[in-house]
Amino acid sequence: MATTMATEEETTTEEKSAVKTYLPRIIIALILLVGGYFGYKAYVHSKEYETTDNAQIEGNSAPVLARVAGYVQAVNVEDYANVKQGQSLVTIDPQEYDVALAQADADYQQSLADLATARADLQNALANARNVAQNARVAQSNAQVQASRRDKAQQDLNRDQNLYKEQSLTRKQLEDSQNNVEVQSRQYTANVEQISLAKTSEGVAQAGIAKAQANIQKIQAVLKVKQAAIDNAKLKVGYAHLAAPISGKIGRKNVVVGQYVQPGQTLFTIVADSTFWVVANFKETQLEKMKLGQAVDIKLDAYPDLDVKGRISSLSEATGARFALLPPDNASGNFVKITQRVPVKIEILNPEKYKNELRAGLSVDAEVRVAN
Repeated sequence: MATTMATEEETTTEEKSAVKTYLPRIIIALILLVGGYFGYKAYVHSKEYETTDNAQIEGNSAPVLARVAGYVQAVNVEDYANVKQGQSLVTIDPQEYDVALAQADADYQQSLADLATARADLQNALANARNVAQNARVAQSNAQVQASRRDKAQQDLNRDQNLYKEQSLTRKQLEDSQNNVEVQSRQYTANVEQISLAKTSEGVAQAGIAKAQANIQKIQAVLKVKQAAIDNAKLKVGYAHLAAPISGKIGRKNVVVGQYVQPGQTLFTIVADSTFWVVANFKETQLEKMKLGQAVDIKLDAYPDLDVKGRISSLSEATGARFALLPPDNASGNFVKITQRVPVKIEILNPEKYKNELRAGLSVDAEVRVAN
């Protein structure tokens, strides 16, 4: 009996010794197997996917700028409010611009009155030119008649001189014929002078017409300038009322009632609705198998449980360093090779589905499936 118990104790001791000997080996083997399994999966995954955490959500945004100077009269939206395109955002005190518009309109009306006067002056100049032309025609006709009379008087004088030589005419009759020639000649000369005066008057009348026409053209040019002044004044009145250029959400509000604003000053920034995408900066060594249209898994740091799908829509033609304010210059000094990153634009599929979660600037992890 004692021998049997001793044998059992020896067997138990040997079993415990075997367990102590092989258990660590088994555990190590299991760890190696598990590690090898996950290592193999990681290796396979690395061959099928390219991953980066250097990525952010981007979105279209539109600044709302003041286009005229003035004091802010009303602000109609709050921070981060949803707005629709055309919705009123800010009103700048328009009184100054209303007055300028009224003044511009008054100047325009004055020029219209000047134009009416100039057109009346042109009609008067045209009427005067017609009268002068009529007088010139009358003077020309009178001169022609008088030339005939002068010629007739000269013919009579020639005849009377012959008769006087034949003593068929008295001295008194001859002198009367001579006097008649002188009278008719003087009258003809006067008629010729009237023609010259009429032609001079015609020139003056035509100059008056040209002056009146030039004055009309000048006033019409002034009217265009003053119409432009009215249009500009209307624009400024309109610019005093700022509306949302796009639909979206107010991202930043930099204006309060009573504030004096200057042209070009940013009052709001509006982030557009449903226009989000991801820009992921991959290392240049990750681009070998990357192509347009490849599927992308997107994980948001803010919403780790959210499963967002996307696809590559474009790859930048230059590295991010090329767009830096001071691009690197490797032509001088000691060269240190640095792995460059290339921006890749990723389209978010069904962005409306995530409209409450997507925010411009959020950090994400992007995983591109590059395996065929």
